[in-house]
Amino acid sequence: MDDKFDEYQASADWLMSKTSSRPTVGIVCGSGLGGLAEILKERQVFKYADIPNFPQSTVHGHAGQLVFGTLKGKACVCMQGRFHLYEGYPVQKVVFPMRVFKLMGVETVILTNAAGSLNQDYKVGDVMIIKDHINMPGFAGVNPLVGPNHDRFGVRFPCMSDAYDRELRKLAHEVAAELDFCDFVREGVYCVIGGPSFETIAECRMLRQLGADAVGMSTVHEVITVRHAGMRCLAMSLISNRAVMDYESQAKANHEEVLETGRQRAAQLERLVSTLVGRLELCHNKSL
Repeated sequence: MDDKFDEYQASADWLMSKTSSRPTVGIVCGSGLGGLAEILKERQVFKYADIPNFPQSTVHGHAGQLVFGTLKGKACVCMQGRFHLYEGYPVQKVVFPMRVFKLMGVETVILTNAAGSLNQDYKVGDVMIIKDHINMPGFAGVNPLVGPNHDRFGVRFPCMSDAYDRELRKLAHEVAAELDFCDFVREGVYCVIGGPSFETIAECRMLRQLGADAVGMSTVHEVITVRHAGMRCLAMSLISNRAVMDYESQAKANHEEVLETGRQRAAQLERLVSTLVGRLELCHNKSL
């Protein structure tokens, strides 16, 4: 355990020695959503390959770099590209950056992803604010907290009933209303699977019956780690495709559709996140 903590600390120390930025907000960009990092001002960019102990992103559409800068006057660090179980990484490596965020002083983490809709009322291009999750790999013991507990981050058995901060979700809806985005902003339950294959029709039907509104291959493991470490969390899914639920359908899910949807909705999602970041202090004061 101490060796692992030393790895997190070494990565954080290396980054903090290379930049004067002291971020309080961490942003994770999903597939096709890396443009969020481009709107930061006073940017400093570090390739994952150059950061000690950092894993490498192998997914098309993920730039594989950490970007420091300011957004609406707040110091931020942004991941352009995340890590997934399907890349062959153990779950503890998937969440490695979240623990580095904590050691750098990050207090609030905003995560985005691209997901398939299980809720038939959702449309491609909708943005779903995540209110809860279903961790399918977790049922088989794939959880970033498995193993000796990192007491310097959090308790052995952290509560997850409040994983997605209520005040941050409320703020996101308020910002969406101000920006006139309410017609495509939803709120629902996200289910994570292991991937990289997309879901079968039977699996989609089962997940919908379990109460999931959208399904994807990321985010949940990061959220568990963020909450374990005492950081606040907001997560949003860009609905990039409709899950196939009908055996007569000729539709097929594909990664290029995910990226294209990200490109089409990127500007509005950037406005939503940047405006929200500008209001974080107000939200923090409400929750005190």
